[in-house]
Amino acid sequence: MRSRILTASVLLPAAALVTSSSAPVEKKHPYILFIAVDDLRPELGCYGNEYVKSPNIDRLARSGLVFQRAYCQSAVSNPSRASLMTGLRPDSLKVWDLKTEMRSVSPQVTTLPQYLMQQGYITTAVGKIFHNIFPDSLSWSEPEMHLKGFPFDPDAVYFSDENLAHIEMRKRQIKANHNESKFIDQLGEWYVKARATECIDVPDNAYYDGAQTDYAVAKLRELKKNGKPFFFGVGYYRPHLPFNAPKKYWDLYDRSAIPLATNPFLPANMPPMAISNNQEVRGYFDCKNLPTALEGAVSEDTARLLKHGYYASVSYMDAQVGRLLDALRENGLLENTIVILWGDHGWKLGEHRSWAKMTNFEIDTRSPLILSAPGMKSKGKQTDRLVEFVDIYPTLCELAGVPVPKGLAGQSMVPLTENPKATWDKPAYSQYLREGGWRGPDGITYMGYTVRTDRYRYVEWFNQDTKQLAARELYDHTSDPEENVNVAGDPSQASTLKSMAIELRKGFRLN
Repeated sequence: MRSRILTASVLLPAAALVTSSSAPVEKKHPYILFIAVDDLRPELGCYGNEYVKSPNIDRLARSGLVFQRAYCQSAVSNPSRASLMTGLRPDSLKVWDLKTEMRSVSPQVTTLPQYLMQQGYITTAVGKIFHNIFPDSLSWSEPEMHLKGFPFDPDAVYFSDENLAHIEMRKRQIKANHNESKFIDQLGEWYVKARATECIDVPDNAYYDGAQTDYAVAKLRELKKNGKPFFFGVGYYRPHLPFNAPKKYWDLYDRSAIPLATNPFLPANMPPMAISNNQEVRGYFDCKNLPTALEGAVSEDTARLLKHGYYASVSYMDAQVGRLLDALRENGLLENTIVILWGDHGWKLGEHRSWAKMTNFEIDTRSPLILSAPGMKSKGKQTDRLVEFVDIYPTLCELAGVPVPKGLAGQSMVPLTENPKATWDKPAYSQYLREGGWRGPDGITYMGYTVRTDRYRYVEWFNQDTKQLAARELYDHTSDPEENVNVAGDPSQASTLKSMAIELRKGFRLN
C-alpha cells in the first residue's frame, strides 16, 4: 500500500504525471459514466435515511459499493471539484475559493478526463463537472455541451409569476443604475436569483437537470455507436439552491412530518470562524433577513420549507439518475461500464443553526460516493473505511486499465472494491478558506485545516495573512458524532491534541 498522503509543495508538469507513453492503448477498456451532484449530502436511502425518496441512487448502490465515510477536500464547489478532477489538494493547486480559475494558477495540471483522453478515451460532458463558471476545455475531446434555451446559470431557472416578476424588477433596477446588461446574466450574482424554492407543476425537462438528461440519454446511444471507450460526465445542479423542482417531487413529502435537525445549536466552545454565516441562502430575496448562525436559528416554518425543498430536489435529481441507468441497460452498456456517483460536499439542513456548506465540520466535508464497476466483488456492500475525493482519480485509472499517473495525492480504492473491510490505515484531510469582510466574523481571513481519523476530527485555524495559529477544534466521534462539543480546550485531551496535531501535519505543510 502506498504511503499516507503528503501534500505536494509544487505541482508536477503534465508530462511528469504519466508513468508511461501517452500513446492510445490497444486493449478494450470499460466505459465510464461519471455522475457529479451539486450539494448532495449523504441523505439517501442507501445511507440509512428512510425518509428520503431516492430509489434510483439506491438501485445503483445495490450494484456497487457505498463509501460511508468519503470526504471532499474543501466544502465548497470550485476547490472541491478542481481537487477531485486533478487528484491534487487545494494547497497544491492554489484553488481555495469560488473565484479562482484552476488553469490561471495551475496551467500545467493534467485532469482525469484529460489523462484518459491521452489514453484513447473519448471524453465529453454535460452539466456541472468543474465549477460552472470555469469549464475546462483541455479536459474534453468534444466541447462541453450547454443546452440552448437555458441561461448561463441554469440552476436559477424559474417559472412562477412571482419569481419571474422579481427577476424582471431586478433587471430594471440594474439598468436604471447604469450597470451593463451583461451583468444581469452573470453567474452567481444574487440579483438574478428570486426565491429559494419553487414548487410548480412543470415537466422534468422544464428545469436544466431534466433537459440535460434528455441529452445524456441520446448521447449514450451515440457514444455506443462510436465503439471507442468513453468517459461521459453528467453533472447535476439539484439539490443546489434554489430548490426548484417539479411539483410531483414536492408531493412525495409531508412537510409537517419532515424530521428537523437534532442539533439546531452552535457547538459548545466553537471558535467563531468555524461556522458559516448562511450567506448563500440569504442571497435569495425571501431569505435575505434570515439570521446568521451566530445570531440565531431560523423559524420552524422556514426550516421545514427549506428542508422540504431540498428533499424534493434530491428526488427530482434521483429520477434523472434513474433514466441514465435505464439508458445504460437499454443500450447494452451496463455490463461494461464503470458508474461513479459523488456529491461535491455535504450541506447543512439546520445543523449547528446553519444552512448550506462552507465549514470544516463533518456535515460539510462528508459526501456520498458510490462506485460500481464490471466484475467488482463488493457489489451491494458498504465500507466504513475513510476515503477522500483525491482517491477517485487513481481508482478510475486502475479500474479503466490505464497506468496510474505519478504525483497524485490520493491512492486507489480498488482494494476496497475487492474487500470492503480491507486494512486501510488512512485519514482524510480537508480545508476551508474563511474569507474576511462580509464572510468572516471579524474581517480577518482564516484558513482552516482539518484531519478526520477513525475516532477524531481535529481542526487548526490560521490567520491567512500572518500565518499565526488562531484557534483549534477537537471532536470525539465516539461520544459526539454530531460534533456538538469542541474539547480542544479540555486539559484531559492534551495528549490527544498533540497526536492529532502530528497527524494533521502528515497531510499539510504547516508551521
